[in-house]
Amino acid sequence: MTEVSFHFNAPDKVGYACRLLRKGYLRGARLLVLVEESDGPALDTALWTMAAGAFIPHSTLSDPAHVRSRSPIQLACSLPAQSEASVLVNLRRDAPTGFDRYARVIEVVTADDVDRQQARERWKYYKANGIEPQRHDLLLAPPEARNSD
Repeated sequence: MTEVSFHFNAPDKVGYACRLLRKGYLRGARLLVLVEESDGPALDTALWTMAAGAFIPHSTLSDPAHVRSRSPIQLACSLPAQSEASVLVNLRRDAPTGFDRYARVIEVVTADDVDRQQARERWKYYKANGIEPQRHDLLLAPPEARNSD
């Protein structure tokens, strides 16, 4: 069964996602990141420019197949028909249909009221699909844990 966790109170969705993806990459995970079409370029740029020597290899669905096959992280606006990823990071406003193809789903939620309301709807969606989501409040976590999963 898919494990779903919500990371609440992220100070910045893109910045937190970058740190989360770096941690997953360093652990050897294959990740798929769902982003709103308008947010994709910002995340792509952030992954290229995070910090000196901290480039996180990634690709988009528009990249050539040989690039995508070697990339541990893929950025997409919707779930692809097939993916080698075992972890799905959802930065979108809506819940991903087909989430159950992944071992783990991570939902990143800021303190913004609209973002929190949308997260409540996604939480209900997972519950309706037989999943008991886990809650991780970043404000209650020790400082070193606030930066990533």
